[in-house]
Amino acid sequence: MTSGREKAYAFLKEHVLTDPDRQGEFLSEQELADRIGVSRTPIREALLLLAAEDLVRLVPKRGAQIVPLSGREITELMELRGLVERYAAGRIIPEGRAPLAELAELLERQRALSSPEQAREFIAVDHLFHATMVAAVGNELLSRHYDGLRSRQIRAGVVALYNQQGRQEAVLAEHQAILEAVASGDRPAACAAIDGHLETTLKVLLAG
Repeated sequence: MTSGREKAYAFLKEHVLTDPDRQGEFLSEQELADRIGVSRTPIREALLLLAAEDLVRLVPKRGAQIVPLSGREITELMELRGLVERYAAGRIIPEGRAPLAELAELLERQRALSSPEQAREFIAVDHLFHATMVAAVGNELLSRHYDGLRSRQIRAGVVALYNQQGRQEAVLAEHQAILEAVASGDRPAACAAIDGHLETTLKVLLAG
């Protein structure tokens, strides 16, 4: 059974921290408690967990503030993603373990999420697309490490969609290029497609 703290933690990560309009905002414990349907104690506990992950900042007498991703954090996030995702492509392609059917299905799910109000769901599937490749390596520690980036990835991805009109269509084309390279067994092309996708996302985020 999910505890109040776990419920609050998941809600904050999925629905509050990923809202582009709330970056830098101070959070009201009572408002969150009313919205989630728990007492303020689980909210405080969840905020302490998020503070330990540097996702919120606890300010004396003011409360918890959503910490906007800095340019340095965004750059480091994309660098780390590149290292992990290129490694995954380099492992699953030669070994014939690429989950092509799953990747194709996820890409089709993304195509159906084209409206602005579906941005967060679009980016959640975006993360799943990349995480599926990483999981195919079969290294559980690597998968857990990559999944730890999820909240920051979704926050950055949603902001990128808001920063540039037509970014959703571009992401679909970039994912298609990754899928085609992986499907053809072309490791250098897959790594180049991954790099291109991440570099473009980084440019959009830093320009915004």
